[in-house]
Amino acid sequence: MDLLHHSGIQATHYLQASYPGSQDWFLFVSFAADLRNTFFILFPIWFHLCEAVGIKLIWVAVIGDWLNLVFKWILFGQRPYWWVHETGFYHNTSAPPIQQFPVTCETGPGSPSGHAMGSAGVYYVTVTAILSIILGNKQPSWKHRFLRAALWAAFWAIQVCVCLSRVFVAAHFPHQVIAGVISGMLVAESFQRIHSIYEASLQRYVATTLFLFSFALGFYLLLKCLGVDLLWTLEKAKRWCENPEWVHLDTTPFAGLLRNLGILFGLGLALNSPMYLESCRGKPGQRLSFRLSCVAASLVTLHLFDSFKPPAKVELLFYLLSFCKSAAVPLAAAALVPYCVSQLLSQKEKKAV
Repeated sequence: MDLLHHSGIQATHYLQASYPGSQDWFLFVSFAADLRNTFFILFPIWFHLCEAVGIKLIWVAVIGDWLNLVFKWILFGQRPYWWVHETGFYHNTSAPPIQQFPVTCETGPGSPSGHAMGSAGVYYVTVTAILSIILGNKQPSWKHRFLRAALWAAFWAIQVCVCLSRVFVAAHFPHQVIAGVISGMLVAESFQRIHSIYEASLQRYVATTLFLFSFALGFYLLLKCLGVDLLWTLEKAKRWCENPEWVHLDTTPFAGLLRNLGILFGLGLALNSPMYLESCRGKPGQRLSFRLSCVAASLVTLHLFDSFKPPAKVELLFYLLSFCKSAAVPLAAAALVPYCVSQLLSQKEKKAV
Protein backbone atom coordinates (compact mmCIF):
# COMPACT_ATOMS: atom_id res chain seq x y z
CA MET A 1 0.00 0.00 0.00
CA ASP A 2 2.89 2.37 0.64
CA LEU A 3 3.83 2.25 -3.04
CA LEU A 4 0.23 2.93 -4.05
CA HIS A 5 0.01 5.83 -1.60
CA HIS A 6 3.36 7.16 -2.83
CA SER A 7 2.09 7.22 -6.41
CA GLY A 8 -0.95 9.13 -5.16
CA ILE A 9 1.26 11.68 -3.40
CA GLN A 10 3.23 12.08 -6.62
CA ALA A 11 -0.02 12.69 -8.51
CA THR A 12 -1.13 15.33 -6.00
CA HIS A 13 2.28 17.04 -6.10
CA TYR A 14 2.25 17.01 -9.92
CA LEU A 15 -1.21 18.59 -10.13
CA GLN A 16 -0.40 21.26 -7.55
CA ALA A 17 2.95 22.10 -9.10
CA SER A 18 1.80 22.01 -12.73
CA TYR A 19 -1.59 23.69 -12.45
CA PRO A 20 -1.40 26.29 -9.66
CA GLY A 21 -3.66 28.61 -11.64
CA SER A 22 -6.45 26.00 -11.55
CA GLN A 23 -6.72 26.09 -7.76
CA ASP A 24 -9.98 28.07 -7.74
CA TRP A 25 -11.51 25.72 -10.31
CA PHE A 26 -10.62 22.59 -8.34
CA LEU A 27 -11.92 24.14 -5.11
CA PHE A 28 -15.19 25.01 -6.85
CA VAL A 29 -15.56 21.47 -8.20
CA SER A 30 -15.07 20.01 -4.71
CA PHE A 31 -17.71 22.40 -3.39
CA ALA A 32 -20.13 21.62 -6.23
CA ALA A 33 -19.71 17.85 -5.82
CA ASP A 34 -20.81 17.96 -2.18
CA LEU A 35 -24.11 16.14 -1.61
CA ARG A 36 -25.44 19.28 0.05
CA ASN A 37 -25.99 20.71 -3.44
CA THR A 38 -27.98 17.64 -4.41
CA PHE A 39 -30.35 18.22 -1.51
CA PHE A 40 -30.58 22.01 -1.76
CA ILE A 41 -30.49 22.49 -5.56
CA LEU A 42 -30.95 19.37 -7.68
CA PHE A 43 -33.68 17.78 -5.56
CA PRO A 44 -36.19 20.69 -5.63
CA ILE A 45 -35.64 21.15 -9.38
CA TRP A 46 -36.11 17.50 -10.27
CA PHE A 47 -38.90 16.88 -7.76
CA HIS A 48 -41.18 19.54 -9.21
CA LEU A 49 -40.34 18.78 -12.85
CA CYS A 50 -40.32 14.98 -12.56
CA GLU A 51 -41.22 13.78 -9.10
CA ALA A 52 -39.94 10.21 -9.50
CA VAL A 53 -36.45 11.41 -10.40
CA GLY A 54 -36.34 13.70 -7.36
CA ILE A 55 -37.32 10.82 -5.08
CA LYS A 56 -34.72 8.54 -6.65
CA LEU A 57 -32.03 11.20 -6.25
CA ILE A 58 -32.63 11.31 -2.50
CA TRP A 59 -32.58 7.52 -2.10
CA VAL A 60 -29.45 7.09 -4.21
CA ALA A 61 -27.63 9.92 -2.40
CA VAL A 62 -28.61 8.76 1.11
CA ILE A 63 -28.07 5.01 0.64
CA GLY A 64 -24.90 5.65 -1.34
CA ASP A 65 -23.44 7.88 1.36
CA TRP A 66 -24.46 5.39 4.06
CA LEU A 67 -22.64 2.61 2.19
CA ASN A 68 -19.71 4.97 1.77
CA LEU A 69 -19.54 5.38 5.54
CA VAL A 70 -19.62 1.61 6.11
CA PHE A 71 -16.94 1.04 3.46
CA LYS A 72 -14.74 3.71 5.04
CA TRP A 73 -15.05 2.09 8.46
CA ILE A 74 -14.12 -1.29 6.99
CA LEU A 75 -11.29 -0.21 4.68
CA PHE A 76 -9.49 2.22 7.04
CA GLY A 77 -8.37 4.38 4.13
CA GLN A 78 -5.63 6.95 4.67
CA ARG A 79 -5.74 10.52 3.40
CA PRO A 80 -2.77 12.14 1.62
CA TYR A 81 -2.53 15.20 3.84
CA TRP A 82 -1.75 13.14 6.95
CA TRP A 83 -0.21 10.01 5.39
CA VAL A 84 2.66 12.00 3.89
CA HIS A 85 3.68 13.14 7.40
CA GLU A 86 3.33 9.81 9.20
CA THR A 87 4.67 7.26 6.73
CA GLY A 88 8.14 5.80 6.99
CA PHE A 89 8.30 5.45 3.22
CA TYR A 90 10.41 8.60 2.89
CA HIS A 91 12.88 7.85 5.69
CA ASN A 92 15.88 8.31 3.39
CA THR A 93 14.47 11.11 1.24
CA SER A 94 12.30 14.16 1.71
CA ALA A 95 8.61 13.78 1.04
CA PRO A 96 7.09 15.77 -1.85
CA PRO A 97 5.62 19.05 -0.56
CA ILE A 98 1.82 18.89 -0.41
CA GLN A 99 -0.27 22.04 -0.14
CA GLN A 100 -3.47 22.07 1.92
CA PHE A 101 -6.71 23.99 1.33
CA PRO A 102 -9.86 24.80 3.35
CA VAL A 103 -11.57 21.68 1.92
CA THR A 104 -8.62 19.35 2.52
CA CYS A 105 -8.98 18.47 6.18
CA GLU A 106 -11.92 16.09 6.22
CA THR A 107 -12.04 14.02 9.36
CA GLY A 108 -13.24 10.61 8.13
CA PRO A 109 -11.30 7.74 6.51
CA GLY A 110 -10.47 8.24 2.85
CA SER A 111 -11.63 5.16 0.93
CA PRO A 112 -13.77 5.33 -1.08
CA SER A 113 -14.18 9.02 -1.87
CA GLY A 114 -17.58 10.29 -0.75
CA HIS A 115 -17.52 13.21 -3.20
CA ALA A 116 -16.73 10.92 -6.14
CA MET A 117 -19.27 8.31 -5.05
CA GLY A 118 -22.03 10.86 -4.49
CA SER A 119 -21.32 12.71 -7.71
CA ALA A 120 -21.27 9.51 -9.77
CA GLY A 121 -24.54 8.28 -8.28
CA VAL A 122 -26.40 11.58 -8.59
CA TYR A 123 -25.32 12.36 -12.15
CA TYR A 124 -25.86 8.75 -13.25
CA VAL A 125 -29.49 9.15 -12.15
CA THR A 126 -29.66 12.54 -13.91
CA VAL A 127 -28.31 11.27 -17.23
CA THR A 128 -30.46 8.14 -17.30
CA ALA A 129 -33.53 10.20 -16.36
CA ILE A 130 -32.98 12.73 -19.17
CA LEU A 131 -32.46 9.94 -21.69
CA SER A 132 -35.57 8.14 -20.49
CA ILE A 133 -37.71 11.30 -20.64
CA ILE A 134 -36.51 12.43 -24.07
CA LEU A 135 -36.08 9.10 -25.83
CA GLY A 136 -38.69 6.93 -24.14
CA ASN A 137 -39.67 4.08 -26.45
CA LYS A 138 -38.83 5.97 -29.64
CA GLN A 139 -36.89 4.31 -32.39
CA PRO A 140 -33.20 5.27 -32.16
CA SER A 141 -31.98 7.84 -34.69
CA TRP A 142 -28.71 9.64 -35.22
CA LYS A 143 -30.02 12.56 -33.14
CA HIS A 144 -30.80 10.22 -30.26
CA ARG A 145 -27.41 8.55 -30.51
CA PHE A 146 -25.72 11.96 -30.54
CA LEU A 147 -27.71 13.05 -27.46
CA ARG A 148 -26.84 9.85 -25.64
CA ALA A 149 -23.14 10.23 -26.48
CA ALA A 150 -23.14 13.90 -25.47
CA LEU A 151 -24.80 13.25 -22.10
CA TRP A 152 -22.49 10.38 -21.20
CA ALA A 153 -19.48 12.42 -22.32
CA ALA A 154 -20.64 15.21 -19.99
CA PHE A 155 -21.12 12.65 -17.20
CA TRP A 156 -17.56 11.35 -17.54
CA ALA A 157 -16.16 14.88 -17.86
CA ILE A 158 -17.79 15.76 -14.53
CA GLN A 159 -16.42 12.62 -12.88
CA VAL A 160 -12.90 13.31 -14.15
CA CYS A 161 -13.10 16.89 -12.81
CA VAL A 162 -14.34 15.67 -9.42
CA CYS A 163 -11.61 13.02 -9.18
CA LEU A 164 -8.86 15.44 -10.17
CA SER A 165 -10.21 18.00 -7.73
CA ARG A 166 -10.15 15.60 -4.77
CA VAL A 167 -6.61 14.52 -5.64
CA PHE A 168 -5.50 18.13 -6.16
CA VAL A 169 -6.67 19.26 -2.71
CA ALA A 170 -4.91 16.24 -1.11
CA ALA A 171 -8.16 14.88 0.33
CA HIS A 172 -7.93 11.53 -1.52
CA PHE A 173 -5.58 9.20 -3.33
CA PRO A 174 -6.37 8.37 -7.00
CA HIS A 175 -7.46 4.79 -6.24
CA GLN A 176 -9.96 6.11 -3.68
CA VAL A 177 -11.74 8.41 -6.14
CA ILE A 178 -11.84 5.66 -8.78
CA ALA A 179 -13.42 3.31 -6.23
CA GLY A 180 -15.90 6.05 -5.36
CA VAL A 181 -17.02 6.54 -8.98
CA ILE A 182 -17.51 2.80 -9.54
CA SER A 183 -19.41 2.39 -6.25
CA GLY A 184 -21.65 5.38 -6.94
CA MET A 185 -22.60 4.09 -10.38
CA LEU A 186 -23.41 0.65 -8.96
CA VAL A 187 -25.69 2.14 -6.31
CA ALA A 188 -27.49 4.29 -8.89
CA GLU A 189 -27.89 1.37 -11.28
CA SER A 190 -29.33 -0.82 -8.53
CA PHE A 191 -32.10 1.74 -7.93
CA GLN A 192 -33.09 1.52 -11.59
CA ARG A 193 -34.73 -1.78 -10.60
CA ILE A 194 -36.25 -0.71 -7.28
CA HIS A 195 -39.72 0.78 -7.81
CA SER A 196 -41.16 0.46 -4.30
CA ILE A 197 -39.49 3.72 -3.19
CA TYR A 198 -42.02 5.80 -5.16
CA GLU A 199 -45.01 4.63 -3.12
CA ALA A 200 -43.29 4.07 0.23
CA SER A 201 -45.35 4.78 3.33
CA LEU A 202 -44.24 6.91 6.26
CA GLN A 203 -43.78 3.73 8.28
CA ARG A 204 -41.31 2.44 5.71
CA TYR A 205 -39.34 5.70 5.75
CA VAL A 206 -39.20 5.61 9.55
CA ALA A 207 -38.21 1.94 9.59
CA THR A 208 -35.48 2.51 6.97
CA THR A 209 -34.12 5.51 8.86
CA LEU A 210 -34.02 3.59 12.14
CA PHE A 211 -32.41 0.55 10.51
CA LEU A 212 -29.65 2.59 8.84
CA PHE A 213 -28.91 4.45 12.06
CA SER A 214 -29.05 1.33 14.26
CA PHE A 215 -26.80 -0.66 11.94
CA ALA A 216 -24.17 2.10 11.77
CA LEU A 217 -24.27 2.74 15.51
CA GLY A 218 -24.24 -0.98 16.32
CA PHE A 219 -21.31 -1.57 13.99
CA TYR A 220 -19.42 1.31 15.60
CA LEU A 221 -20.09 0.06 19.15
CA LEU A 222 -19.23 -3.55 18.26
CA LEU A 223 -15.84 -2.62 16.85
CA LYS A 224 -15.22 -0.25 19.76
CA CYS A 225 -15.84 -3.14 22.17
CA LEU A 226 -13.28 -5.12 20.17
CA GLY A 227 -10.74 -2.34 20.66
CA VAL A 228 -11.14 -0.71 17.23
CA ASP A 229 -11.67 3.05 17.34
CA LEU A 230 -13.54 4.05 14.17
CA LEU A 231 -12.93 7.73 14.93
CA TRP A 232 -9.15 7.28 14.69
CA THR A 233 -9.00 9.73 11.80
CA LEU A 234 -10.29 12.68 13.83
CA GLU A 235 -7.05 12.87 15.83
CA LYS A 236 -4.99 12.69 12.63
CA ALA A 237 -6.99 15.50 11.05
CA LYS A 238 -6.51 17.75 14.07
CA ARG A 239 -2.81 16.92 14.25
CA TRP A 240 -1.80 17.36 10.62
CA CYS A 241 -4.17 20.02 9.31
CA GLU A 242 -2.22 23.25 8.79
CA ASN A 243 -5.12 25.41 9.95
CA PRO A 244 -7.27 24.20 12.88
CA GLU A 245 -10.20 26.22 11.49
CA TRP A 246 -10.28 23.90 8.48
CA VAL A 247 -11.26 20.92 10.66
CA HIS A 248 -15.05 21.00 10.76
CA LEU A 249 -17.39 18.93 12.89
CA ASP A 250 -19.79 18.49 9.96
CA THR A 251 -17.22 16.32 8.15
CA THR A 252 -17.17 13.67 10.89
CA PRO A 253 -18.79 10.30 10.06
CA PHE A 254 -21.73 10.68 12.45
CA ALA A 255 -22.46 14.22 11.26
CA GLY A 256 -22.79 12.98 7.70
CA LEU A 257 -24.84 9.98 8.82
CA LEU A 258 -27.41 12.05 10.74
CA ARG A 259 -27.54 14.69 8.02
CA ASN A 260 -28.42 12.12 5.37
CA LEU A 261 -30.87 10.22 7.56
CA GLY A 262 -32.60 13.53 8.32
CA ILE A 263 -33.04 14.09 4.58
CA LEU A 264 -34.60 10.64 4.11
CA PHE A 265 -36.88 11.02 7.13
CA GLY A 266 -37.96 14.49 5.96
CA LEU A 267 -38.79 13.14 2.51
CA GLY A 268 -41.02 10.51 4.11
CA LEU A 269 -42.80 13.17 6.15
CA ALA A 270 -43.29 15.36 3.08
CA LEU A 271 -44.64 12.67 0.75
CA ASN A 272 -47.16 11.51 3.34
CA SER A 273 -48.31 14.95 4.48
CA PRO A 274 -51.73 16.53 3.68
CA MET A 275 -49.95 19.61 2.28
CA TYR A 276 -48.20 17.50 -0.38
CA LEU A 277 -51.35 15.58 -1.26
CA GLU A 278 -53.41 18.76 -1.63
CA SER A 279 -50.88 20.67 -3.71
CA CYS A 280 -48.56 18.38 -5.71
CA ARG A 281 -51.02 15.50 -6.07
CA GLY A 282 -54.05 17.77 -6.49
CA LYS A 283 -55.14 19.94 -9.43
CA PRO A 284 -52.38 22.56 -8.95
CA GLY A 285 -49.69 19.92 -9.50
CA GLN A 286 -50.90 19.34 -13.05
CA ARG A 287 -50.00 22.83 -14.20
CA LEU A 288 -46.51 23.68 -15.44
CA SER A 289 -46.73 27.23 -14.10
CA PHE A 290 -47.35 25.86 -10.61
CA ARG A 291 -44.38 23.48 -10.80
CA LEU A 292 -42.03 26.19 -12.08
CA SER A 293 -43.19 28.52 -9.30
CA CYS A 294 -42.47 25.77 -6.79
CA VAL A 295 -38.97 25.31 -8.19
CA ALA A 296 -38.16 29.01 -7.87
CA ALA A 297 -39.74 29.35 -4.41
CA SER A 298 -38.04 26.18 -3.14
CA LEU A 299 -34.59 27.28 -4.30
CA VAL A 300 -34.97 30.69 -2.63
CA THR A 301 -36.37 29.19 0.58
CA LEU A 302 -33.66 26.54 0.87
CA HIS A 303 -30.95 29.10 0.13
CA LEU A 304 -32.16 31.22 3.03
CA PHE A 305 -32.61 28.13 5.17
CA ASP A 306 -29.03 26.99 4.48
CA SER A 307 -27.70 30.13 6.11
CA PHE A 308 -28.58 28.61 9.48
CA LYS A 309 -25.52 26.84 10.86
CA PRO A 310 -26.01 24.64 13.95
CA PRO A 311 -23.70 25.62 16.82
CA ALA A 312 -20.75 23.24 17.04
CA LYS A 313 -19.71 23.84 20.65
CA VAL A 314 -21.89 21.02 22.02
CA GLU A 315 -21.38 17.96 19.81
CA LEU A 316 -24.62 16.15 20.67
CA LEU A 317 -26.68 19.29 20.12
CA PHE A 318 -24.93 19.85 16.79
CA TYR A 319 -25.87 16.35 15.61
CA LEU A 320 -29.48 16.77 16.73
CA LEU A 321 -29.90 20.15 15.04
CA SER A 322 -28.20 18.85 11.88
CA PHE A 323 -30.75 16.03 11.71
CA CYS A 324 -33.66 18.43 12.22
CA LYS A 325 -32.31 20.91 9.67
CA SER A 326 -31.86 18.17 7.09
CA ALA A 327 -35.35 16.79 7.71
CA ALA A 328 -36.79 20.25 7.11
CA VAL A 329 -35.19 20.51 3.64
CA PRO A 330 -37.38 18.00 1.73
CA LEU A 331 -40.32 18.82 3.98
CA ALA A 332 -40.12 22.44 2.88
CA ALA A 333 -39.37 21.75 -0.80
CA ALA A 334 -41.92 18.96 -1.33
CA ALA A 335 -44.76 19.96 1.00
CA LEU A 336 -44.65 23.38 2.67
CA VAL A 337 -43.57 25.48 -0.33
CA PRO A 338 -45.95 23.79 -2.83
CA TYR A 339 -48.82 24.20 -0.39
CA CYS A 340 -48.09 27.91 0.10
CA VAL A 341 -47.73 28.44 -3.66
CA SER A 342 -51.01 26.67 -4.33
CA GLN A 343 -52.79 28.82 -1.73
CA LEU A 344 -51.38 32.02 -3.23
CA LEU A 345 -52.36 31.00 -6.76
CA SER A 346 -55.87 30.03 -5.68
CA GLN A 347 -56.35 33.39 -3.95
CA LYS A 348 -55.21 35.20 -7.10
CA GLU A 349 -57.67 33.19 -9.20
CA LYS A 350 -60.53 34.00 -6.82
CA LYS A 351 -59.70 37.71 -6.97
CA ALA A 352 -59.55 37.55 -10.76
CA VAL A 353 -63.05 36.08 -10.84
